[in-house]
Amino acid sequence: MPPTIQSVSEFARSVRDLLEESYPEVWIQGEISNLAAPPSGHMYFSLKDEKAQVRCALFRNDRIRLREQPIEGAAVILRGKVSLYAARGDFQVIVDYVEPAGEGELRRRFEQLKTKLERQGLFDPIHKRPIPEIPITVGIITSASGAALRDILSTLQRRFPVTDVILFPVSVQGSSAVDDIVRAFRRVAQGPVCDSVILARGGGSLEDLWAFNEEAVVRAIRRCPSPVVTGVGHETDVTLADFAADIRAATPTAAAEAVSPDCGELLAEVGQFRSRARLAVQRALREHSQQLDVSTGRLQHPLERIASRWQFLLNRQTRLSSHLVAAIHRAERNLNQAVQALQLSSPTRRIMASTMQHADLADRIIRLGVKLTVRPNEKVMAELDRLRLLNPINTLGRGYAIVRDAQDGSILTRASTVAAGDSIEAQLHHGWLKGTVVETGGDPATQKDKA
Repeated sequence: MPPTIQSVSEFARSVRDLLEESYPEVWIQGEISNLAAPPSGHMYFSLKDEKAQVRCALFRNDRIRLREQPIEGAAVILRGKVSLYAARGDFQVIVDYVEPAGEGELRRRFEQLKTKLERQGLFDPIHKRPIPEIPITVGIITSASGAALRDILSTLQRRFPVTDVILFPVSVQGSSAVDDIVRAFRRVAQGPVCDSVILARGGGSLEDLWAFNEEAVVRAIRRCPSPVVTGVGHETDVTLADFAADIRAATPTAAAEAVSPDCGELLAEVGQFRSRARLAVQRALREHSQQLDVSTGRLQHPLERIASRWQFLLNRQTRLSSHLVAAIHRAERNLNQAVQALQLSSPTRRIMASTMQHADLADRIIRLGVKLTVRPNEKVMAELDRLRLLNPINTLGRGYAIVRDAQDGSILTRASTVAAGDSIEAQLHHGWLKGTVVETGGDPATQKDKA
């Protein structure tokens, strides 16, 4: 079988992939030499001991997070991954963390305890508690003379000055620090209720911050009945207390910001709520006004029907009057024709009889005209009087009211159709009222249900 032939690039890429997969994280101790810091912000140096040296690259983003910058000749412990710079074929370590060599033992203890407590679930996110939005009382566990306390108090005063503060002074460094911090958390549990607790101190080396990596402090944080916010050291400092806390803040100032709302933002929100409430009230008033217009329109409908009926009767009267006048004219013509005919026939008796007959006929016609003219007017007036009695507006003028269900606008005629607490509206002769039912009674249906 012929050998597989690779190009230099392919071979270098294969070796690089193999190295990165085999050594994703390494810790190496040695002395820095040949340090170079070009304008790009990266650093390149060799890490050596008595027998060997390794090329190292520290890129800018990782460099700016270091508490102490690497210097020529310094003994350090670094963390990184093994890789290959293919352009030159150089084997190198891509560094992401550097610390003085004296901190190596503490770092190993840190990692061991972190692994142990992590397995026991003390850092599980499921245990994290929310911070109250409006703090009444905030507890502070820190040194009474440190800059961290001044930063916290000034931040709380600026953001939410109405918050009460309870200080639990402790040593934050040295042999008594762990016991002081544990006792402070015990006092938090026994004393006045704190909405949240800040555990804080200023920056320092890994050794300076070691009290916040002790198991007793971690367990005290988890037992605390109030949510805990840590603000230990600077942004690059991470302690086991940070993992156990409900919120980890980068600095004491950031911890104070995490437990306090900005009063300016709260006032702005109140203003927005007030504006929305005003708009809601205005919208409700418009809707009720529209409902009132509809209800008023319903009360006007009977008046329109009365006017229509009145016009109908007037039209009937006009037509009857026209027919009556025409009938009288016809009767007069017939009478005149009859008189002329009698005069032509000359017999006196027949003339007198015909004259009396026609006079009687004329009288009947006149009475009929009066009857047809007067009685329709009397009927019209009687009908109008009846309609006036039925007019709900006139009824309201005598002290009555039309009561409606405020929900659907239906007219209420029985007490059993509503219950105590329902909203009702009453239309008066002038204006309207709105109220709530306190008690019902007097309705046979209601009395029957009670029986």
